[in-house]
Amino acid sequence: MSKIALILTEGFADWEYALIAGTGGAFYGLDIRFFATETGEVRSQGGLTALVSHRLEEIAAWSPTVIVVVGGVIWDSAEAPDIGELLKTHHIEGGVVAGICGGTLALARAGLLNNTPHTSNDAEFLEKNAVGYSGFKQYRESASAVSADRIITAPGVAPVTFTAAVFAGAGAEEGAIMQLKSMLSAEHVATLELAEKQS
Repeated sequence: MSKIALILTEGFADWEYALIAGTGGAFYGLDIRFFATETGEVRSQGGLTALVSHRLEEIAAWSPTVIVVVGGVIWDSAEAPDIGELLKTHHIEGGVVAGICGGTLALARAGLLNNTPHTSNDAEFLEKNAVGYSGFKQYRESASAVSADRIITAPGVAPVTFTAAVFAGAGAEEGAIMQLKSMLSAEHVATLELAEKQS
């Protein structure tokens, strides 16, 4: 069974991890586990209090297929944890590293985005908040997740394609991933079709 480690921080974004955690285990047979800098309560941006039982130091021993850095208000502040070595080592050893929204800053600070196609909230967001980031030539303006060289990035508005890319990185079957995308985009497709009929 493939494993996905979700890193939560104080002020984590509620919508950015929910599809991974909510469907990964129940529908796709993935082993999902949460990690934080300290065990105990972590409060989300929306006010949800999560009880996290595993520290970041436990990730390597657990040996996940994918490490996901969930975005949140902490990543562009001085309180952001330094997880660069964790992410670099995991990637060097053949693992997949993923970041969404503010979580992409952790990947940028680790140097993982300097030579790999990637996206985020926007290029200026990375340049302003990630010391050592020099990957602007590799930046892709995208409303969806971007995957390259076992590195997955997404803006905060793309939790669906981010989830699909993370599941693909974890080895989920292509048919199951297409089913996920189709199911979660059905509402928007129907809205567009209705708008076209009315115009």
